[in-house]
Amino acid sequence: MRWFRFAVLILFVTVLQASVLANLNISPDLLLILLVFFCIYCSSTDAIITSFAIGFAADLISSPGLPMPMGPQMISFGLFGTLLAHLRRVISIRKMPYQALVIFSTALLAGGLAYFLAFLKGQTITANIWTVLLGVSIYSAIVGPFLFLPSAWWMHIRINRFARR
Repeated sequence: MRWFRFAVLILFVTVLQASVLANLNISPDLLLILLVFFCIYCSSTDAIITSFAIGFAADLISSPGLPMPMGPQMISFGLFGTLLAHLRRVISIRKMPYQALVIFSTALLAGGLAYFLAFLKGQTITANIWTVLLGVSIYSAIVGPFLFLPSAWWMHIRINRFARR
């Protein structure tokens, strides 16, 4: 794993998510897309470490309509990143439709757990939480598999998407 490249990528995506995409009503969660990317294409140990690091970056920024306390996203991203890293040993997630399905389900589950943990911590949740969560999951699933190729290029990871079988 190239950790310096990982740190630069996460810093860039975090700033992009917090500045440009924060102005949109519902936008894809780029950090969650990277979570799924690293869980699919890295070793289990690296995937678990990156999951918690990406969750920490997600905790640092919060969407304007849905403020979150510090901690719930790191826990949910770390938990579902760990599960996805171990699930990858059993199920191959190399095709784009499967990747979109994994991004969609991970976004729903990790987002739902993060908001549940925020609710347990005493944070008030807005009434349209499921609408926002479903919209973010759908947009992330549509955009996500197309961002895997530039991420793999930056991280020098071979994904063999266009190789002969």
